Amino acid sequence: NNNNNEENEEERSKREEKKVKELQKLSGANSGRTGGVYIPPFRLARMKQQVIEDKSSKDYQKLTWDALRKSINGLVNKVNKNNITNIMEELFKENVIRGRGLLCKSIMKAQMTSPTFTQVYAAVIAVINTKLPLIGELLLSRLIVQFRKGFQRNNKPQLLASSRFIAHLLNQQVAGEILALQILALLLDNPTNDSVEVAIGFVKECGALLEELSPQGFHGVFESFRSVLHEGDIDNRVQYIIEDLFAIRRNKFKDYPPIIEELDLVDPDEQITHDELSLDDEIDVQMKLNFFHEDKRYLKNEEKYKLIRKEILNEPDSDEEEEDDDDNNINDEIDDDDDDNNENNNLNIIDRTDSEAIEFRKKIYITIMSSLNFESCIHKLRKQGVTDEKAPELCNMIIECCGQERTYMRFYGLLGQRLCMINQNYQIEFDKCFAEKYEVIYRYETNKLRNTAKFFAHLLHTDALPWSVLQYIK
Repeated sequence: NNNNNEENEEERSKREEKKVKELQKLSGANSGRTGGVYIPPFRLARMKQQVIEDKSSKDYQKLTWDALRKSINGLVNKVNKNNITNIMEELFKENVIRGRGLLCKSIMKAQMTSPTFTQVYAAVIAVINTKLPLIGELLLSRLIVQFRKGFQRNNKPQLLASSRFIAHLLNQQVAGEILALQILALLLDNPTNDSVEVAIGFVKECGALLEELSPQGFHGVFESFRSVLHEGDIDNRVQYIIEDLFAIRRNKFKDYPPIIEELDLVDPDEQITHDELSLDDEIDVQMKLNFFHEDKRYLKNEEKYKLIRKEILNEPDSDEEEEDDDDNNINDEIDDDDDDNNENNNLNIIDRTDSEAIEFRKKIYITIMSSLNFESCIHKLRKQGVTDEKAPELCNMIIECCGQERTYMRFYGLLGQRLCMINQNYQIEFDKCFAEKYEVIYRYETNKLRNTAKFFAHLLHTDALPWSVLQYIK
């Protein structure tokens, strides 16, 4: 009997290996760019069912990767200013963190093919950037590298596409004005017909906002245009375009608004601007994210993204609701039994693992990171019923989140200010936090030290925190 069982197990394992090899062969897992042999849908579904038992396997990850790529490409190709809100919901349902390389590649390719939809694609990235800034940073990095390559190779279509995309990202406050001024300085340093034409198109797209953000720099750009016009080394056609640009500026860019009404989806105060990216930096575009790689922590990462997705989309947790109903039914039965039985068997259980505090920190972190602005964050925190006992933990979490950011975000200062105005207890807790942080400030890295200092400076400037906290400084 034992020998028969061993033989059956060996035969079963051989059959499974054969099925996996056949699936790899037919699904194109090891094929070239053509994608492998065509598989009828019914057969592909049946083959997927055979592999789906082990969701952490490389073959299953490859299937989900292909499905993710097709889904992202389909959504990007369908998006327009009328359906952008629906497309954004569908896009967040996909694991865009895992497929961020695919998303950036698909959007850049679509924008190059259809430049008239650049404002739509910029709005998509602006919304994603408020929730997942790493995607906005990755796309902007790739656009900068694409612009530099186009400039070095004198590739005018590539220059026009990348500069137009960067201009609209500036309008959406994803890119900083320093990058825009660097691009214009590079294009007008040694002016040619093509470089001047690209610079004119760039100014038309983002000139209205750039003049507001950096009036002196913008004036210098037009002085460069004026000198190019006076030198007369370029074609007459380009000179006429420059004259038209001066007329557009006199009309205050009325025909070139930074953002059209249908695509104004993000409040500028909520947007995360990547000011640290410039034209001269050495940038890693992370091209490996465009290709499939086996993830050893695939299941854990998928569960993490499910939590992020639920927080972003405010999805109700059906499993928790069912569990709550079951718990209520069980509790009712237990209460009935307790009424009939003696109450001498009650046990006092004390949790010394701090699991409740850890869970509370997770909720606070997710709430802060997923909030559109400080007002919505306050609303969510109050909705969660944060008691005065948990106020110290909440204040510490706000300061820790602020310290982890790459640059200081005014969002945290406004959040702390509003909490202090709502309840004086938070003012007392932030006072204690100031003393605690000052005691260990020498351990902090420069970036965390700067962000923490700016946070408390905001509270002092707005009188949310009394100036008596300076007594702790010795």
